[in-house]
Order: sequence, then structure tokens, then C-alpha cells
Amino acid sequence: MIFYSLSIQFLRLVYYVAALFHPKAKLFVNGRKQIFNRLEAAISNQPTKLIWLHCASLGEFEQGRPVMEMIRKEFPNYKILLTFFSPSGYEVRKHYSGADFIYYLPWDTRNNARRFVEIAQPALAIFVKYEFWHYYTATLKQRQIPILSISSIFRQNQIFFKWYGGFFRRILKKFNHFFVQNEQSVGLLKSIGVTSVALAGDTRFDRVHTITQQNKTIAVAEKFKGTDRVFVVGSLWPEDLEVIAPFINEHKQSLKFIIAPHEISESFLQEIEESVEVTCTRFSNPVNLNASVLIIDNIGMLSALYRYGEFAYVGGAFGKGLHNILEAACYGVPVFFGNKNYEKFKEATELIMRGGAFAISGYAELEANYELMVNRPENFLLACEVTKAYIQENLGATEKIISHCRKLLTA
Repeated sequence: MIFYSLSIQFLRLVYYVAALFHPKAKLFVNGRKQIFNRLEAAISNQPTKLIWLHCASLGEFEQGRPVMEMIRKEFPNYKILLTFFSPSGYEVRKHYSGADFIYYLPWDTRNNARRFVEIAQPALAIFVKYEFWHYYTATLKQRQIPILSISSIFRQNQIFFKWYGGFFRRILKKFNHFFVQNEQSVGLLKSIGVTSVALAGDTRFDRVHTITQQNKTIAVAEKFKGTDRVFVVGSLWPEDLEVIAPFINEHKQSLKFIIAPHEISESFLQEIEESVEVTCTRFSNPVNLNASVLIIDNIGMLSALYRYGEFAYVGGAFGKGLHNILEAACYGVPVFFGNKNYEKFKEATELIMRGGAFAISGYAELEANYELMVNRPENFLLACEVTKAYIQENLGATEKIISHCRKLLTA
């Protein structure tokens, strides 16, 4: 426990120093200033109880979102407190209308946890995927506040399952229930004595399905597409651009491209424009409908953009990790991504096995797989059927979680 506390304090110091030089670290630090005063001012005068949902960042938010939306619908008398650990989540979703209070999570120290829980007094705490904090869970457990972990996923190499992971195993045992994504996670938890676990699946399937049902249109993208075939490139990183740029140059006569970079910076936008031998147009400017590439220079539209594509490429797998491919798969399109860092994503490996997704090593392999579908339409149709069916088969995680919440909140 002493080592854990020292580690937290060390990380805290690292962020304070980094904030002097790094914009994200500055947001991380500044967002936590006077946080208890702000929390108290916002929450203390509220007569109704609240439900606390915590996400690390934006990806976890998308997993927690369908649960929040159903909680709002089923339990309108409860307020929702949403917290983030990372600026990548908070700064993008700080105005999300589905929660009543949105804040950064204070550092996990004994005093912070006690003060936070004392102010919020949640009736229920829900932690998404990988969030396991010692002092917060200990404080909630001590006050007999139910704690759920949703869309969590476990692997054998995690510290919980090592001989020296006793401290972290004790954190897991403070949770009332786990709703995990796969059978392996069920088995691993039971192997360390955690038996309050259910195989629910991934709530992201419910989320992406909801997006398709909303049938949200983006007028500019619709006009840009017209009657042309479109290849949508989502969450593009510089490493992905090395693959995508020559592919665009090769197919500039037969395809249009919609590109949504992972991070919006003028330097990267210019790099994209300079890497291709075609006319580019930016979403924020008057759009040139005759251009070959539409660059999305804002955040928050990607999930709705995939509907305009016949093919999709999702970035990140040549670097830190593959981004959300379900947002593309729900529209029933073949999905491509890099082959370096995707194997920990269950949906990626399963869609590859079924023939709906393709991990490519570079431009040549992207080109070869694309040509196989263009020259053999039956391959294209099969990939489309596979991705759409995969989403349908995996719906229902949110209802399983909410069913448990009903029992807790009406007890």
C-alpha cells in the first residue's frame, strides 16, 4: 500500500513538471485545481441521489455511454456524475448532455477518495473497463456503496494474476460485480476467487448499433460522396498515412476518400495534403465537391461518417493500438487496419477470422486485398455481410448491466 501511495505521488509530480511543457499535461493538472470546491458547489445543493460512472478516456466513455443513456431513461430521478482520468476524454466530452456533472477524477489518495465520496454520496458506482483504483474502491466498499465494473476484459499477463499481485487482487475483490467481455475473463477472475462475474459482452456494440438506428446525416459528406464510391479513413496517424497516401494516389480515378485524423493539428493536415497527388478539401472550408479527398478537421463526427463509405480503414494499429473498428463494421463494410498492434482487440481478431476485416502490413497488402474485393464482387459482399452480422450477434450487454442496476437501485 505504501508503494502504491508513493507511486501515485510520483506520477502526480511527473504531471506537474510535464505541465510546464506539454499542453495535455497542463490540461490534466489545471482540470483538477479547486476540484472539490467545484464539486461541492455543484452537487451539495442537489436533493436527488446520483449514480457515478467513471471512464479513463474517450474510448471507455463510448463503452459507458449506452449504460448512461439507459440509466437516464429508466431512473430519471437519479443524477449522473461522470468522471474522466484523461484530458482526451474530458476535454472532448465535458459538455455531454447525458450527464449532469462532469469532472476530472481527483488523484487516488486516501483523503481525496474520502472527500470525493462524501461530497457525491453515490447510490451506485460504475467503473468502465480497466479502472481499478485502490482508495476509491476501499472507500466505496467501506460505505457499502455497490461498485460495478462494466465491459471489463482481463488477460493472463496482467498483474492481478501474478504471484506478486496480491495487493491488486484485493482491489478487484472490493467490486460487487463484474460484467466482462469474454469467457477468458470469467475464468481468470474465478481463478483468483472473484466469483461475482457475468459474461455480458461489450457495450460498444449497443452503442454503434444505436448510431446506425439514428441514421444521422452529414450533409457535406453526403454531397461530397454523390454517386461515387468512398473509402473512409478514420483515426489516421502519421504511420497510417504512409500506407494510405500511395493507395489514394493509385485509386484517385475510381475512389473518393474521407479522412478523419486522430489528432487535429495544422502541421498534420498539411502533411496529409502534401502526401497525395490529388485535390484535397477541408470540412471547415467551403467544400470543393470535385476534390478527391475530404479532410475532417474537427472532432466528434467519425462514427457517423463511416455510413458514407463502401470501404473503411481504421488507424492506430501501426502505433499505440487499433482504434474502434466497430464504428465502421456496424455499417456493413470491409475494414482494413495495420498488422502491428491489434491482437488484444477481440473484435479485430474475430472479424479477421470471419473474413470481414483485414490486417495489412503496408501499402502493397492493402492494395492486394482491395483488388481481391473489386475484382471478385462475391468477396466484397461476403465481407459486408460478415461485419453487419457480427454487430447483430453481439448486442445486449447494456441490458444485462441495467437489469443488475434495477435490482440494486430498487432494493
